[in-house]
Amino acid sequence: MKEIRFHGRGGQGAVIASNILANAAFLEGKDVQAFPFFGVERRGAPVTAFTRLDDKPIRIKYFIYNPNYVIVMDESLLKAVDVTAGLKDPGIVVVNSKRTPEEMELSQYKVATVDATSIALDNDLGSKVAPIVNTVMLGAFAIATGEVKLDSILESIPDRVPVKAEENTKACQTAAEKVVLHW
Repeated sequence: MKEIRFHGRGGQGAVIASNILANAAFLEGKDVQAFPFFGVERRGAPVTAFTRLDDKPIRIKYFIYNPNYVIVMDESLLKAVDVTAGLKDPGIVVVNSKRTPEEMELSQYKVATVDATSIALDNDLGSKVAPIVNTVMLGAFAIATGEVKLDSILESIPDRVPVKAEENTKACQTAAEKVVLHW
């Protein structure tokens, strides 16, 4: 079983991203779970979402404490939340950032970076103040991990994101082309 933990801020689409990823894996014949965890529900507050993928039925029903992968949708969360808590070795951290793992104090991990904010803004996803980076991060995740095919994610986007589906699909594909693997 592979477990993915998403760290984002309210309004960035972490919960929708976990659902898109689960749907993409389901299209590939995997058993899936996707679920959110909310604290104080307000725009900009830290949000955590989870996805599990497996080739056999998933019977557990609890939070993900030891993920294989972590997706960080807002780099500022690196200082606010211990996003790598429990990350399995060798885990991968996919971060929305222009900086290097050393600059983010993540050099002990496999890190994939993508400037998801710029890609989202270039595709008119959200606003300058609150870009929506969820589909962008999934494009980077597909390339960094190989857990799901990029085509499966692209197929899942219109079902889960009916507004601006074309822009989200293009942003996802752009992220897949621009993700930088640091390992």
